[in-house]
Amino acid sequence: MIFVQPVFASLADVIDVTKKSVVAVGTYMPKRSPKGIFLGTGFAISNGDLVVTNAHVLPKNVNTKSIETIAIFFRNGKHVKMLKARAVAIDKEHDIAVLKLLAGKLPAMELTDSLVREGQLVAFTGYPIGMVLGVYPVTHRGIVSAISPVALPVLNARQLNSKLMRRLRDPYNVYQLDATAYPGNSGSPVYETETGKVIGIVNKVFIKETKETILSKPSGITYAIPIRYLNDLLKKSNLK
Repeated sequence: MIFVQPVFASLADVIDVTKKSVVAVGTYMPKRSPKGIFLGTGFAISNGDLVVTNAHVLPKNVNTKSIETIAIFFRNGKHVKMLKARAVAIDKEHDIAVLKLLAGKLPAMELTDSLVREGQLVAFTGYPIGMVLGVYPVTHRGIVSAISPVALPVLNARQLNSKLMRRLRDPYNVYQLDATAYPGNSGSPVYETETGKVIGIVNKVFIKETKETILSKPSGITYAIPIRYLNDLLKKSNLK
């Protein structure tokens, strides 16, 4: 039997399916105002009870005494829903975190290890500027404009810092995209426009810390972590 990979008729069809898997990641505290605080974007994988985001999106501390929890928010028709979650795997080196929903499931996105090439069409869906625009996922389309190391040697020793030195010891490649991400897009899935399969994870802050050390102001370039590092984390954590 020959397996035929599904191909959607248009990007609009892909988005219709994908946006059901994309969530806002933040914290929830019953007695706080507002009760929910937005920190970044995430997307459901596996059987729908795991959510992927950037490690830097997660709060440094959760106030358990005040019943604060990590939570994900998503739109279901006219209503915004919330589900509680906990971190079950973190890879700080590649800035990836996996959350497990304490209850409930979401439609899951499929990951792919297919070869990514410069010039390849991609899209990413997330929550730019967070809940300021409401819980309405937004999609941007572009191409993989370059595949390059996460950190590059600097011309001046004064530009060195501890983070850059650590990454220079064992650099890995990341995807540079020509589509613009905004604060809040961290953790958004980058996916193939024809199949909706995830090839990477948008990273708004982590990579810029070492990729753009010579710039006085960060560029508008968007970077993404290749999905193979998520696959490695899932296997290492027995989540796959």
